Amino acid sequence: MPNLHDATRGRVLFGGDYNPEQWPEEVWAQDARLMEEAGVNSVTLGVFSWAKIEPRPGAREFGWLDRLMHLMDTHGITVVLATPTASPPPWLGALHPETLPRAEDGSVVWYGSRQHFCPSSPVYRRYAAALTEDLAARYADHPALGVWHINNEYCTHCWCDASAAHFRRWLAARYGTTAALNEAWGTAFWSQRYDSWEEILAPRRAQYLRNPAQLLDFKRFTSDALLECYTAERDIVARHTPHIPVTTNFMPLWAGQDAWEWSRHEDIVSVDIYPDPRDPRGGQYNAMLADMTRSQAAGPWMLMEQAAGRVNWRGVNHPKPAGLNRLWSLQAVARGADAVCYFQWRQSRQGAEKFHSGMLTHAGEHGRTFREITRIGAELALIGAEVSGTELSADVAVLHDWDAWWAGGQEGRPSSLLEYTDVVRAWHRALWEQGAATDFAHPEGDLSGYRMVVVPQLYLLTDAAVDNLLAHVRGGGTLVCGFFTGIADGDDRIRPGGMDGRLRELFGVRTVHEWWPLEADATVECDGFTGGLWSEELEADGTGEVLATYVGGELDGLPAVLRKGGAWYVSTLPEPRALRDLLGRAATAAGVRPVRSGLPEGVEAVRRGTLLFLLHHGRDTVTVELPGAYVDLLTGAKTGGRVELGRYGVAVLKETGTP
Repeated sequence: MPNLHDATRGRVLFGGDYNPEQWPEEVWAQDARLMEEAGVNSVTLGVFSWAKIEPRPGAREFGWLDRLMHLMDTHGITVVLATPTASPPPWLGALHPETLPRAEDGSVVWYGSRQHFCPSSPVYRRYAAALTEDLAARYADHPALGVWHINNEYCTHCWCDASAAHFRRWLAARYGTTAALNEAWGTAFWSQRYDSWEEILAPRRAQYLRNPAQLLDFKRFTSDALLECYTAERDIVARHTPHIPVTTNFMPLWAGQDAWEWSRHEDIVSVDIYPDPRDPRGGQYNAMLADMTRSQAAGPWMLMEQAAGRVNWRGVNHPKPAGLNRLWSLQAVARGADAVCYFQWRQSRQGAEKFHSGMLTHAGEHGRTFREITRIGAELALIGAEVSGTELSADVAVLHDWDAWWAGGQEGRPSSLLEYTDVVRAWHRALWEQGAATDFAHPEGDLSGYRMVVVPQLYLLTDAAVDNLLAHVRGGGTLVCGFFTGIADGDDRIRPGGMDGRLRELFGVRTVHEWWPLEADATVECDGFTGGLWSEELEADGTGEVLATYVGGELDGLPAVLRKGGAWYVSTLPEPRALRDLLGRAATAAGVRPVRSGLPEGVEAVRRGTLLFLLHHGRDTVTVELPGAYVDLLTGAKTGGRVELGRYGVAVLKETGTP
């Protein structure tokens, strides 16, 4: 199979979405000149060009794209060519309203934006396949073609009759009989038993709470239905160009698609990451999504989109201060990215995203943003040959699973304040602040290479996942597990005892008497720290050690944190400092060491291949003591035992072997 290396060829790809159909053709030559000046070596073309290519049913207007592909090739720019199927033209919805998605209440989601298609619609799929076929046939042998980009940010949900019929077929394949479905869904509750497949609908708006197992399966189905759309187009382009890698861009940590499953079907795993510049921990968010995407890719990955400055979809959209774009871009490379790309090249003057930044903003080539882009391009060229294709190693794995996320977010749960992604981020932040190299892993994945596995919160665990955790601990590994984990099986059926019995034995818990979720402003006191969000009324079985108890209140004296051998259980969400210290203690016991200890506050160290990246997330100048002899590939300077990092400073260090 082709992969990202086939496109990078020893470089870091640098560029972004290029939408020249928004501009007069005489602007294209200026764009190409400025791209060359900025060090751009890759652009994505055609993402939203369906109406330009097919202005009416069956028409094909490729002339403009022919000229554009030739222009990019002339300037040595690799093209990531998109199938433009994310945004059907208005004529498709007008002629075939059955292609438009329906909301949960049955109302039509009309055209006039983007992603206005039902993934189950055979008419939409037929038109999308025909366009993809012609696009692939025309450009299969073009020298500029480097990567295929299928659709864009798959995210459509639909509850129409076609989707309901597709859902029934999916269910029949999964369960075989309605009797098996009734058992899995627990339809004895509220007289919901189904006698035939035809009775089953997509879970539309209902009078009161809906069946949580049905909702879980519909989320699984929706991810699979979108994946069918992707693989249909992927197979077309792969038939024409088996040597060209194929990708589609994930939205970061998004609930709508199971990225573990999707990654199995991609040659390149790519993602769009948009940290908030106002967030003081935006760098940690960037690092978390990089770690997650690298883990899904099992190696180098592609940053398909980020913002050079502001976005346009937050309540208040702040620009990135000088230096932050460079810091976060090089941080992505440090954590495995072999492509650093943006939405988009030239900032739009019209349309819904005209206030979303571009590499070339409204300020033009003399603007601060373009100057910084030019610097990033030059620096990526300096380090590309040294870093492209190299790997990272990690001793810690964070377990993450879409099924558990979907099931845990159901209606009628103990606390609507329990947001899965917030808990995952809190635990990753603690590891990031410890300086631990971290991967993400699926609960049923191979954990044998990790000294420590952490489970921030996985409400649903299959039997295979539970067995995997037990095997990790029995094999000498360390497991640190957060609250409200292992509560339900794969069908969202509550385990006897309120937690899987094997996990209770593993952690030294005799009984889970009650879950005690907390109000938004409430906390619980524990020995030495304060907890928030959640607490549990646990009874230890005496086989392990109680590391911390609750102090005061209803849970006074009961265990808050337990340890039994290599297995730790944390029944609340400790405040950030306490969670960092607790995971640091567990990591030390597991033999996990930070990439570099003794760093100034705000400095992150990442080792990729033979290179050491130092990334400063603060504004004040700091000095990093660094025994040994290194050269900074960005400046050519030798370290002399220490490295000075200014505001948002970065050093990419290669050991020289001689002081």
